[in-house]
Formats: sequence, C-alpha cells, structure tokens
Amino acid sequence: MDLEAVRTFVAVADEGQFQVAAEELGISQQAVSKRVAALERELGVRLFTRVPRGARLTLDGQAFLPHAKAVLRALDKAAASVRPGRRPLRVDVMGTRAMTAGLIQDFHRAHPGLPLDVVALGAAGKAVLAAVRDGSIDAGFWACRVPADRLPPGVRSTRVADEPLVLVTGPGHPLADADAVTPADLVGHRIWMPSLTEGTEWAAYYAEFAEEFGLDIDAAGPNFGTDHLLQAVADSADVATFMGPRTPLAYPAGLDLRTIPVRDPMPVYPHSLVWRDDNAHPGLEALLRHLAAGYQGLGPDERWLPAWA
Repeated sequence: MDLEAVRTFVAVADEGQFQVAAEELGISQQAVSKRVAALERELGVRLFTRVPRGARLTLDGQAFLPHAKAVLRALDKAAASVRPGRRPLRVDVMGTRAMTAGLIQDFHRAHPGLPLDVVALGAAGKAVLAAVRDGSIDAGFWACRVPADRLPPGVRSTRVADEPLVLVTGPGHPLADADAVTPADLVGHRIWMPSLTEGTEWAAYYAEFAEEFGLDIDAAGPNFGTDHLLQAVADSADVATFMGPRTPLAYPAGLDLRTIPVRDPMPVYPHSLVWRDDNAHPGLEALLRHLAAGYQGLGPDERWLPAWA
C-alpha cells in the first residue's frame, strides 16, 4: 500500500476538500485525485463522495480513517526514533573496567544531557569493526592494526588514547618497593596474564613486547576475571601482572597491591575509536571532539609501541 496515498487520503478527510488538501501537501489537485483513486482501486471501495462543497467520507472511508491515521502515527514515530540525536549514542568500551570505560565516563560527565548507551562486547577488533559496519554500534574502541588506507570503505579510525602499562605486584614480590622499573628489570620475573586470547590485538601487543625485551609473559590457566587475577597477584611473592593505571577503575576491597610505573621506555597500549563516516548522530561528533581534546600522545623516545601501531 502506498503510504503517500494513505497520507493524502487522511489530508482530504481532515480538510473536506481536495484543493485544500493539495495545498497542505504541496502537490497539485490532480495529483491528490490520482492518489485517492489509486487507493480506492487497491482497496476495492469508494472512500469519498463528491459533494458541492468538497468531499465527504463514505461509510467505508469512515471505517478506514482511524486505521489510516494509526498507520501514519506509527510511521512518524518510527522515523522520529532514528533521527540524529533522538536515540542514545551506542558505544562499545570493550570492558566495563577498562580504561576505555573511564574515557566514556569522562565524556558522560562533560555531556550529561546526551543520551548514551554503553556496551561491553569484550570482543576482538574484527568483531568491533563488524558491529560498526552493520550498525549494531555507533562507535567502538579497538587497537587498530589496519593501516588507514586498508580500512573498509566508509569506515574511519583514529587514535584517541595511549594507555601506559604499570606493573602490579603483591607486597612480597621482589620488585614491590621499586619506585619504577624498566622492561630490562622484568627479565626473569613471571608475569601472569590469563586474559590473553590468541588472535586478539592485546595478545599480539604483549607477544611483541615480550619478544622485544625477553620477558616471560604467561597466558596459561583459566581466566576467572580481573578480581581473581589481582587476588592471586596479591597473595604471591613471585607473580606480577600488567595493567593500565585506570584498569580496573577500582580494585577489589582488602587487597594489598603495588602499582609500579614502567619506564625507559614506557610501554603504552594504543586505543583507537572506529566509526562509520556516514553516521550522522550528533553525539558521535561530540565524542570525537571530546576524545581529540583529551589525547596527549607521548614522544617516540619516551614510549614503546608495537611495530603495527
């Protein structure tokens, strides 16, 4: 059924005249007549009776009118729901206790009136990219391992944060009292990271870091989550792990942990945002401006990045 014909029918019914309805719709009276005639043919009934002062609904027209109006209201609501800015901006932060979740919290504090829908897919970059491309999310964080000229058509990505790594130990660890450590200081120490899933960007990052500096990064064992990992580190005299200074955003209560900066060079994890360039949501533009204003990259002599970054 032609929805424009339905809209035209409702306009004639409300105005009682074809000419007035045509003026309201911005089309000719002949076009109004053609639309109504086509609708009547499709329905197999007469909707109007011509009278000296215009048009009057038939019994069939009276029966059809409330349903026609309901269809148009539903159509208008459907269109309004996806107009830019009417629905929440949907952003994937990878994990609710990751630094990227903190970035979005900062954005929300700066723009409290902007509707926001935060999800944590916990997925590798390919899945985040696929979710952006199919419209499941407006934007997502990932570590972009794809050169800009090899991104899919219509997709853009930009670096928005460099997250420095810190060494996390328990109080009995040999490095627990250090003010800072270098990657060379970590040689021979067991660094446990059971969340390193094969094929993910973070696994590729730590694999290259370990190879370059000769580190023992152990990904074995089941991953029971951040709380379990930190409990194991706190209780151990020989196990440490890496985290960012904002990961997790809050440590579990009661744990005695040490966070030690890593320097000379400082390993940083590169966070990028990916989005479709045809996404007109005004919240996306605001997010990009916010992240760009807060991004302070380190100089090449200060930090370590994998070759692909």
